[in-house]
Amino acid sequence: MNWIDADDRPWGRWEEYLNETGYRVKRIIVHPDQRLSLQRHEKRSEHWVIVAGSGRFTLDDSVTDVSPGDTVFIPVRGIHRIENPGPDNLIIIETQLGICDEDDIERLEDDYGRD
Repeated sequence: MNWIDADDRPWGRWEEYLNETGYRVKRIIVHPDQRLSLQRHEKRSEHWVIVAGSGRFTLDDSVTDVSPGDTVFIPVRGIHRIENPGPDNLIIIETQLGICDEDDIERLEDDYGRD
């Protein structure tokens, strides 16, 4: 399957495969020893399926180790982050539900100096 949009980020890469009204599907690749910003979304929820690698997932005040086959649900306004402490890439299939706009990211902490 070919992606329809993609972007390299300091922590890895995302690739968008489907973007319809009300939902979007992406593959997220987090490189070893990297992590996404601590963030939340006002207009969408997210459902993640871990397909390769291992990670540490934070949702609000809960931290959970995740591995292939695990799923996590991020509700609207849920404060979340995933990090990859492992030696291999962490790969996630992300389904967004709601208003799926790249501008709907409120970063609360960021290792790379982004707002």
